[in-house]
Amino acid sequence: MPAKKQKIGVKPPRQSDLAEALKHVLRGKFGVAAGERVGIGVSGGADSVALLLLLAELREELGIVPCVVHFNHKLRGRASDADERFVAKLAARHDVEFFVEHENVAAKAKRERANLEDAARRARYAYFERLVSAGRVSRVAVAHTADDQAETVLAHILRGTGLAGLGGIHPEAGCVFRPLLEMRRADPRKYLREKGQDWREDATNKDTTRTRARIRMRLLPLLEKQFQPATVEHLCQLAELAREDNQYLQTETRRRSEEVCRARGREFEISVSELAWQGRLGHLKVAATDFALGSAAQERVPVPLAIAKRLVRHLVAKVKPQAGELGARHVGTVLQLAAQGHSGKVLQLPGGVEVRRERDTLVFKAGAVGKTKTPPTAFALPVHFPASGEALRLDALSRILSVRVIDWPPEGRETIRSGAVLDRVRLREPLVLRFWRSGDAMRPVGHQKRHTLARLLNELGRTRWEKESWPVLTSDGKIAWALGLPVAEEFAASEGSQAGVVITEESST
Repeated sequence: MPAKKQKIGVKPPRQSDLAEALKHVLRGKFGVAAGERVGIGVSGGADSVALLLLLAELREELGIVPCVVHFNHKLRGRASDADERFVAKLAARHDVEFFVEHENVAAKAKRERANLEDAARRARYAYFERLVSAGRVSRVAVAHTADDQAETVLAHILRGTGLAGLGGIHPEAGCVFRPLLEMRRADPRKYLREKGQDWREDATNKDTTRTRARIRMRLLPLLEKQFQPATVEHLCQLAELAREDNQYLQTETRRRSEEVCRARGREFEISVSELAWQGRLGHLKVAATDFALGSAAQERVPVPLAIAKRLVRHLVAKVKPQAGELGARHVGTVLQLAAQGHSGKVLQLPGGVEVRRERDTLVFKAGAVGKTKTPPTAFALPVHFPASGEALRLDALSRILSVRVIDWPPEGRETIRSGAVLDRVRLREPLVLRFWRSGDAMRPVGHQKRHTLARLLNELGRTRWEKESWPVLTSDGKIAWALGLPVAEEFAASEGSQAGVVITEESST
């Protein structure tokens, strides 16, 4: 339906006080500019309906193109579908484009074994992101108010939270922004009544078996009436201060991470000296050496416990392959592992993350996800030596093994004593590059007898996790070469060799 034209000589209606306040917020705080296609997340409730009417009222002055975005969670049967029809009619009445998507969120939450409310939020916001990525809208405005903020902060406090949780609802997050976050819930409702506009009520909002509803209907009114009339305002101020402090600490954490964390393929490692804390001072113990800086003994300023905890969360976020909430208890167990754990101990964390201690280092990596992951021992790659050099990439190890066939002895005299060169003629098909297996054994050049690879790798200081994905080359089923060790005596190049094979490792990161 096209917008009605203003009759010549008729004074336009006065802009509402709420629209005037919102205009300054949109321009000043959120930088909304002319030409933007602004999506409006409209559920049908009072706050979102008011936001739609307010932006429709401001569209000409701001020069924006408002669009209605609705997500049908299919959680309330016919009521959900009625909400969708109501929002669609509202969009048509105000002559704005309407976008809608449906998803059975209850089934999604069951599949993912997730909290229903969290699954609904993630599905809704994923839809917003798709609309923005497709260029249908530039960003999406949602209608959270100061009351929503206060309820969120209280809910986080009651369940237990840190500084990040005290930050509550952020004014901006990704493609979403919240222009009503500083307004009380009563203001949009008053605005709608003045306009004669109705809205939809979600019955679950009054279901006091839900914690959020009890906070809204019982706890907040009690606090405002019997303790502090400005409870909502004070909780909102607390959230803002917490976000400011948390942002600073997160910046410091990222800076510290760049200094002390080291990537090892898809894994990240950090010295336990950066995480192991003791006493009540909230500081970390300082090691005599610091592997991340590659320096000898040096004094370091102790890292505050607040940063140590954030380093753990930062590293977990880098490697986790799936959803999972890391709690304070989980962070504490990682710090305990750094402080008192023994080499070889492993922790399993939410999100499919594994943390293991390797001597004075903690290694963070993604654990096995699902039941279809190929075990390390199953990896095997047939090898056919080329006439000239060839690089073989092992993505599972994030390394490149370079295989070269060289003339012998001209190129080999300098390396003949190193035990690093195989005799091409002695090697027999099939040649297979695979991972170490329990029971593998060989007699390396320079040794008097055969040893298990497990023992030889232990002497190199390799952990059992490293051994599981340690590359070896077999010749007709016998171990001829293992990374980091001299080649097997029976396959080693000698004075009579005509051609040699050299296998070296190159970094792939």
